[in-house]
Amino acid sequence: MIPQIYIGLMSGTSMDGVDAVLVDFSDGSPKVLATHDEPIPNGLLTHLHRLADPKVGDINLLGECDRASGELFATAVNNLVEKTNWDREQVIAIGSHGQTVRHMPNLPYPFSLQIGDASTIAVQTQIDTVADFRRKDIALGGQGAPLVPAFHRAMFGSNLKDRVILNIGGIANITWLAKDGTTSGFDTGPGNTLLDLWYSQHHDTNFDRSGLWGATGEVNNNLLTRMLSHPYFAMAAPKSTGRELFNASWLNQHLSHFPAIQPQDVQATLAQLTAQSIALDILTLSETTDIFVCGGGLFNDDIINKLQKLLPKCTIQSTAVIGIEPQWVEAIAFAWLAFCFVNKQSSNLPAVTGAKKAAILGAFYPAI
Repeated sequence: MIPQIYIGLMSGTSMDGVDAVLVDFSDGSPKVLATHDEPIPNGLLTHLHRLADPKVGDINLLGECDRASGELFATAVNNLVEKTNWDREQVIAIGSHGQTVRHMPNLPYPFSLQIGDASTIAVQTQIDTVADFRRKDIALGGQGAPLVPAFHRAMFGSNLKDRVILNIGGIANITWLAKDGTTSGFDTGPGNTLLDLWYSQHHDTNFDRSGLWGATGEVNNNLLTRMLSHPYFAMAAPKSTGRELFNASWLNQHLSHFPAIQPQDVQATLAQLTAQSIALDILTLSETTDIFVCGGGLFNDDIINKLQKLLPKCTIQSTAVIGIEPQWVEAIAFAWLAFCFVNKQSSNLPAVTGAKKAAILGAFYPAI
């Protein structure tokens, strides 16, 4: 069997590093050959956080971060390849998600902007690169997100049982995989992004490991109700969101009404916000489904415990149970998107994104 080797690159809303995976698709399902997590240098991370602020419109900063992120992604690939016995000439293509700095799907001229110059990636790795996966879907009237449900259907779908694939990254999203083949999916709201933001303001590290600090707090139901009253949570799908909405300004606006609240209680309430917004959407689909979780939020025990209490009739497990380690699902998805591009296969789901039709997603950046 001829190997079908691809590399997937993913840097999500949490900006907690670049995930890189080397994957073989030769037997139809992904075989992970190697993985690598490339940290984002502090200087670039500071610039990316600033650039992701919807009030910032610095074109020079955008251009510099685009090039710097491209070099970072190339470094991630080169470090990944060095871990393996595979030659880079055996890699058919890289699929790069890029770093999202704006996602504005509801404007008169909607757009979603991911940086990480793909030409730089291709040149510095000497591997053909596929990137810019969202624009075609948006050009077809879709939201350009979420893109992973098509991958979830291909890899995790079952004709015996309904399933939900839950990704808790910076933003949380769900994919409904009905046993009859019906697929839907959308962003439920904040995942880790507000939790990480609040935690980093009170500690020297960037995230609440295992949700231990949040678990010491008490949920403030008045704050929770106020946050859940935002229209996004009641919107019908297709819908997608990001830091443009759920950011420090949004959180501080709500907290201004609760000046005496303790920091750990805010953390507990944000974990409840993530869990409750997810649960409310899953309950519209099923009260008894199997839920398979991926993304960093799986390792936040406080979120998972809160979610299980809200969904007592559902089973909640890691995607590892059905074949893919949870921390690599999204990076593998972008390797798969590159595979689809090279093999001229459509890779969006109009029922998910709202696009007029299915399409081959991505743009090609040759190494030479």
